[in-house]
Amino acid sequence: MSSTILWADDEIELLKPHILFLEEKGYKVITVTSGNDALDVVEENDLDIVFLDENMPGLSGLETLTQIKAKFPSLPIIMITKSEEESIMEEAIGSKISDYLIKPVNPKQILLTIKKNLDEKRLQNEKATVNYQQEFRQIGMRLNDRLDVEEWKELYRKIVFWDLELAKGDQGMEEVLQMQKKEANRAFARFVSDHYESWVNAKGDDAPVMAHNVFRRKIAPEISDEPMFLIVIDNLRYDQYLVLKPVLNRMFRVESESIYFSILPTATQYARNAFFAGMMPLEIQQKFPKYWLNDEDEGGKNKFESELLQEQLKSLGKNIRYSYNKITNLNAGKKLSDQLSNLENNQLNVIVYNFVDMLSHARTDMEVIRELADDEAAYRSLTLSWFEHSPLLDMMRQISERGHRMMLTTDHGTMHVDNPVRVVGDRNTSTNLRYKQGKNLSYDAGEVFEVSDPHRLKLPKTNVSSRYVFCRENDFFVYPNNQNYYVNYYRNTFQHGGVSLEEMMIPLASFRKRT
Repeated sequence: MSSTILWADDEIELLKPHILFLEEKGYKVITVTSGNDALDVVEENDLDIVFLDENMPGLSGLETLTQIKAKFPSLPIIMITKSEEESIMEEAIGSKISDYLIKPVNPKQILLTIKKNLDEKRLQNEKATVNYQQEFRQIGMRLNDRLDVEEWKELYRKIVFWDLELAKGDQGMEEVLQMQKKEANRAFARFVSDHYESWVNAKGDDAPVMAHNVFRRKIAPEISDEPMFLIVIDNLRYDQYLVLKPVLNRMFRVESESIYFSILPTATQYARNAFFAGMMPLEIQQKFPKYWLNDEDEGGKNKFESELLQEQLKSLGKNIRYSYNKITNLNAGKKLSDQLSNLENNQLNVIVYNFVDMLSHARTDMEVIRELADDEAAYRSLTLSWFEHSPLLDMMRQISERGHRMMLTTDHGTMHVDNPVRVVGDRNTSTNLRYKQGKNLSYDAGEVFEVSDPHRLKLPKTNVSSRYVFCRENDFFVYPNNQNYYVNYYRNTFQHGGVSLEEMMIPLASFRKRT
């Protein structure tokens, strides 16, 4: 179906060659010579785009533009003018024109503007599909190689890039990518099972950067007399970070950007305590037993992050002024945003923001959130919408305006699960859907990453026979009792705690004020 164009210009006869050129390209062109006639045509026709001369007798181009936009705000309007006055350009742009052209214009310039405004999304989607088809084979071949840590990071960046690109259009290719992502997670789970024990037992910097050493290796060296704000958004995946990044880029320039590994279980109790303590969960339990609660213990499992941070700073010889703030609701976020200037005398200000984790849980429990975020693209969109209207963004804007440094990271990601895996345990077995910890666990060993001796992975155990089992890929644990109900309830939800690219490969970025 051809697009319909309205072209309003009091010298329309001089533009006859342009009109014929567009009609030869298959476009239907309606021409008028005044702003009033343009308004009538807009009311009576289903238009795709409008070309509007700025300098017409009677109702001017800018006045016509204002009236059209008032009734049809999404209709693309291209302003054409002989004038190069900056004030006219600014007024037209302020009225939300789609493009601005200076006379004389040539036919190809007009065609490019039409394609940019009407066909841009389709052309970009087609290009993305062709490019991914070319890279599909290359990614598949890489999955058969023996990749190291840095190669896995690079491969994951590619997968996320294509996930974001293909989510904009071609559903068929998006399904192909999801199959390839599942294949990648299968290979990544084997990689983790082969190397994880050596990572957590490595001395010094021989291991990859992980949740228990990232503060020492990447954050502490950046602490100086200049104030720095460390933002930890709980449960922020790498792809979610990338959709927030354009907003951040308006305020900051990126100094550095990397991916590091969460620890297992990829759950807040383990990963974030390890982050602030600078040690693995077993080491926290042994050295600071008053700061550690096991899965079956009553009470909040992350109550002592400030104390653990203090102990880590002391062990690193960082005798500094610092603050720790945890935000768990809107009012607390607004209050901290209003008082942010009080933190400027500190060398380090840690802000833990829990919203994304709460969003993940809400999506499981609330039907309205399930409908708003029924797939990964919608989940990312919902995260972005929250961020753009959050007190956190206000805080970041203040940090930028005051010229302070900022680092942004998380403790773990989350996985979109849809495949149930059966497990049997006693009443003391942990309740998380992506990992189980307890004694007398019964499961199919071929379906999980099992850890029969947790101490070898520096994980605590509450009983001599305690073990951990972790879900891989997009699996989630269900009990045989009332299995159908729980399968239907938790399928297609976002969970964390297990082994996957999405849960373990997480962002760390450093920012400075944009100059």
